[in-house]
Amino acid sequence: MLSRLLALVAACVMAAAPALAQTNNANTPTWWNKYEYLLANGADNCAGLPSFKVGPNVDVSNECGPQSETFIALNAAKPKVLAAGSNEIFRLPMRGYFSSDGGASWGGVDLPLPPAKGNGIDFGSDPTLAFDASGNVYYGYIVVYFGNGNGINGTAVGVARSTDGGKTYPQFTLFSQEGGEGHFNDKPMITADANPASRFRDNVYIAWDAANGGSSGGGVRLARSTDHGATFTTLRIDDPRGPGRAIGADPFVGPNGEVYVAWNDYAANTIAFNRSLDGGVTWGAPHVIASKTLPFDIAIPAEFNRGALVYPACDADRSAGPHRGRLHCSWMDLAASGNTDIFASYSDDGGATWSPAAAATDRLPNVDRFNHWLSVDGATGDVNISFYDTRNDTTGSRYMTDIYFTQLRAGAGAWLSPNLRVTDVSSNEHDCSGQFPCAAINYGNQQGDYAGLVSYGGVSHPVWTDSRNQLDPFGGCRTGLAMEEVFTATVTQKR
Repeated sequence: MLSRLLALVAACVMAAAPALAQTNNANTPTWWNKYEYLLANGADNCAGLPSFKVGPNVDVSNECGPQSETFIALNAAKPKVLAAGSNEIFRLPMRGYFSSDGGASWGGVDLPLPPAKGNGIDFGSDPTLAFDASGNVYYGYIVVYFGNGNGINGTAVGVARSTDGGKTYPQFTLFSQEGGEGHFNDKPMITADANPASRFRDNVYIAWDAANGGSSGGGVRLARSTDHGATFTTLRIDDPRGPGRAIGADPFVGPNGEVYVAWNDYAANTIAFNRSLDGGVTWGAPHVIASKTLPFDIAIPAEFNRGALVYPACDADRSAGPHRGRLHCSWMDLAASGNTDIFASYSDDGGATWSPAAAATDRLPNVDRFNHWLSVDGATGDVNISFYDTRNDTTGSRYMTDIYFTQLRAGAGAWLSPNLRVTDVSSNEHDCSGQFPCAAINYGNQQGDYAGLVSYGGVSHPVWTDSRNQLDPFGGCRTGLAMEEVFTATVTQKR
C-alpha cells in the first residue's frame, strides 16, 4: 500500500515538473507560467502604484554657521532651473541658492538689504520664492531694523526679482513699513500667476501677518504686483471686525488665475481661508477649512526650544487631469495619540467646503511630524508633502529627525504608505554625541518654522536644514563649525 502511495506522489511531482521548470517549446510556451499564476491567484493589485527613486542628499549652503527655514521654487518652463533660499543666522542678509541642473549642484548669493535706520542695522528673515510664467523668480522676506541697544526700530516686507534664475537680484522693492516693537510684519509667503492663459498672468502676490500688539491685532495682509515686482499694492484680507490673531498666511493660485490664501487663525483655533476672483482686488468673507487642537505652536522634543509652529501649506491642481481646480491644504496638529501629525483636506468648490481632515502619514506610535510643506505637481496633479519625522529616533526621546515624503496620486485614493525616507542620515537638534548643550547647535532657531518642497513632472525637490555636519570645522567661522546646513534631494517618480 505504501509503495503504491509513493508511486502516486512521484507521478504527481513529475506531472508538475513542466510548470516548475519552464521550457520554451510548443507544449509549454514561456507565457504558460504567467497563465498558471493568474489562474490560481488572480492579478496583483500593486501594478498601478508608483515607485520612487531618491537621489543623493546635496549640501546646498555648504558654509559655516547655521541656516534655517528653507524654501524652493521651480521654473515650470525649464524644470531643471531651481531657486531656493534660507535664513542666515549669524549674518545680516538672506541667502539665495540657484541650480540649472535639477538640483545636482548649487550656487549661492546674498540678497539685497536697504539702508539701516539711524545708528542701527537691519537684517532679513523668512524666505519665500516663486517663478512667474516669464521665468522671473521673486524672493520675498521681511526686513527687521534695530538700533544699538534701542530695540526694534521697525519692519518691512521686501521682494527681490531675478531674471537669471536666482543668480542675481538687481531689483528690490520695499513696502509695508511698520514701526516700533509692538508693530511688525511676519511670515511672508509669495506666489505668482504662471498660468499661460490667465488674464492675471505674471501677477505676483505676497501674504503675511501684520501683528500690532493691540487688542485688535494686525490681521492678514496681501500685496499684489502687476508690473513684475516693481511696485506692490497692499490689501487686508481677513475680517477687520475680528480679533486678527493670525500667522502663517499662504497664498496660492488656481488654474484660471483665482487667488487663494489660507492661514492659522489661532484666536478661533481654525485653519482659515479666503479667495479673490479678480486678481486680488476684492475678497469674500473668510471660510474655515478645519478646526484644530493646537492653537499656535508646541515644544515637541525634536524642536523643544524653538517650538513647532502650526501653519497651512496649500496649493491648487493646475494640471489637465480629472481634478483640475481642486484645492489642497495641509497643516500640523495634535493627533489622538498625543503626538504631532500632518493633516490634509481638499475642496472641489473653490474653498466653500472642505473634506474632513485626514492624516497624510503612516500610522506609527510615538512619532512626531512637523515643518511640512505641500506642492501639487502642475503636470501630473499628484499632491506631495514633505515633513520632519522622528520614527528613526534611537535616543528614546524623539530627538532625532529625518525628512520624509508622501504623495496622494492625482489627488485621489490614499496617501503613499509607507512614506518615503528622503534623508540618508538622521539629525539631532537636541545634543551632539550625548553632549547638551552643544556648541554646534543653534538652539534659538533649530530647524526653523518651515521647510520647502516643489514638484513638477513627477519630480519633487524637498529642501530642509539638518545638523549632520554640525561638528565639521569650517575655517574662518566665528564658531569654527558648520552647524545647521541646507540640504536637498531629488525624488523621482517612476510611472
